[in-house]
This record gives sequence, C-alpha cells and structure tokens, in this order.
Amino acid sequence: MPQRTCVGCREVLPKRELIRIVRSPDGVVIDPKGKISGRGAYLHDRRSCWERGLKGALANALKIEVTGEDREKLLVFMASLREGEP
Repeated sequence: MPQRTCVGCREVLPKRELIRIVRSPDGVVIDPKGKISGRGAYLHDRRSCWERGLKGALANALKIEVTGEDREKLLVFMASLREGEP
C-alpha cells in the first residue's frame, strides 16, 4: 500500500487513510476517491491537521497560492470534520 504524509502533522500513513487535495486549473479540489489527476497533497480527517495545513503547508505542497475562494471551500469542508487529535 502506498504511503503518504499528512501536510498538517507530518504523520506517514497509507494514502487511503488520508484526504487528498488536488491543484486543478479551476482551483483547489477535494478528491475523496484519490482519482483526479494533478498535483496533490494529503491531510488527515481531523480539523487540527487542516488548520495547520491551511496556515501554509498545503499551499507549499501544492506549489500554489491558495485563493480566498479556495480557502473558503476548504474551510467549509473542514467544518464537517471531527475535532482534535486521535
């Protein structure tokens, strides 16, 4: 099973246990199935990892500047995630 690193907490896990975010021509897209082509980054399904990732690590991993619209889309998704650490 391929391993990936969460850009929020830097923990290495099987990629199916993480949520993939992809850089696309239309902006940042959440890729729950991991099938969309393009540069991607991975985050846990925890708000704490998303909060850390949105501070800059996600933008660095995707090699883009996250726009306000993309940030809003990610924050809406983050609100549906569980709180805290495992």
